Amino acid sequence: MKISFSSSPANKADAIVVGVLKDAVLTKEAEELDKANGGQVRQAIEHNYFKGEEGQTLSLNGAQRILLVGLGAKGEATEVSCNAIGGKIATLLRATPDKSAEVRISGLTGKALNEEKAASHMAAGALLKSWRFDKYRTKEPADKKPKLENMVFITPKATEATKLFEAAQHVAEGVFFTRELVSEPANIIYPESLAAKASELTKLGVKVEVLDEKKMQELGMGALLGVGQGSARESRLVVMQWNGADKKVQPISFVGKGVTFDTGGISIKPAGGMEEMKWDMGGAGVIIGLMKALSLRKAKVNVVGVIGLVENMPGGNAQRPGDVVKTMSGQTIEVLNTDAEGRLVLADALWYTQDRFKPQFMVDLATLTGAIIIALGHEYAGLFSNNDELSKRLMEAGEQVDEKLCRFPLHKNYDKDIDSDIADVANVQKTARAAGSITAAQFLKRFTNDLPWAHLDIAGVAWTHKDLAVCEKGATGYGVRLLDRLISDNYESK
Repeated sequence: MKISFSSSPANKADAIVVGVLKDAVLTKEAEELDKANGGQVRQAIEHNYFKGEEGQTLSLNGAQRILLVGLGAKGEATEVSCNAIGGKIATLLRATPDKSAEVRISGLTGKALNEEKAASHMAAGALLKSWRFDKYRTKEPADKKPKLENMVFITPKATEATKLFEAAQHVAEGVFFTRELVSEPANIIYPESLAAKASELTKLGVKVEVLDEKKMQELGMGALLGVGQGSARESRLVVMQWNGADKKVQPISFVGKGVTFDTGGISIKPAGGMEEMKWDMGGAGVIIGLMKALSLRKAKVNVVGVIGLVENMPGGNAQRPGDVVKTMSGQTIEVLNTDAEGRLVLADALWYTQDRFKPQFMVDLATLTGAIIIALGHEYAGLFSNNDELSKRLMEAGEQVDEKLCRFPLHKNYDKDIDSDIADVANVQKTARAAGSITAAQFLKRFTNDLPWAHLDIAGVAWTHKDLAVCEKGATGYGVRLLDRLISDNYESK
């Protein structure tokens, strides 16, 4: 779908979208449209339960469709609400045969939100919501396929809005890449093919290295390799570097769990819902999408992205409960449950990242625990960190893009729950199941070498079973916009 901006309406679109403020107060554009159509807009409002509340919509069907969108209270718009308005518009138009639309909503402002920013954020929301994964739908009826091709946002400051939207569009492309990778089935995306997808970023200026099993064995990555040894698919470690700042500037780093399919291994999962374990590589998908977004918008920052890619399968050579593996750090792990595999992958990936690149900090993303879904549902991701400043910046970035984080505690007392009788640490608690997400994070902390670090458990937000404001049900791409905003607000050269 093509999105553009114009300072004046052309009145040639199939649909016209105007805004209505709280208490059914018409905006300037809605007033003009009402007069041009003999008072139909006000009549429609009076005959429906439409009050202009944020997110409300009302459609007037005719030769040219008129769509009313609730904007909420005047002067209280935010980036998140503008995204949601744009997403709502795209959703409603996509359900019609309309191919083009003019969005005539000006004067939408809020704290630190001027008119051109509001227009750009609405457009970004519409773009994000327009993405769908339909490559395997070979017999979808024509009336189910979206027809919308063009959206023009009318704003007096079209030039400024266009410039702002350019960066948002690049970030959206990163989100879409992540959604695509996470949506693909495990017979299409496995360690080698996902590494190949990441390698496509070389065309955008990202330096990509792929470490095979032989190289990882030489480095002593026994934890990561142990997870994948039951699969016919070889494991991989992918290193991506975007160098957009002076080479003297210390990089920042992001690490992703990439279990391309998780059966649970010998500790096999129940059959119900196992097909969803294709998205257990969601953390790695986010890192790839982030690197694409940064490279497309030529971000002035040095970033390292490291992803550990494995397939966790039962087999004659699979890792067994009770096995002991040695990590790159030299620490040993007793594997009590082979379905707690993501932390094993991250143990070596985290250590490798800090050891080789000496970054300012590390943030890892992983669909790590079911316990985080029990605690937070599907609204927030869990945040665990040894650094208050990094945590604060992550949470602020998340609030701005509606990818919210809730911080959980870390404490040495939790370490007792993962003490092993025969190794340095066990990969899960031996008896009690309490605080499962916290003990998992406590486990990861042992492999950070006390570098500033944050762990984001995204198990509840990487995939959605219902439509969201800027996302259809399916892969969300959660994390790409969050991390891009963290970088642009705090670490990018101005």
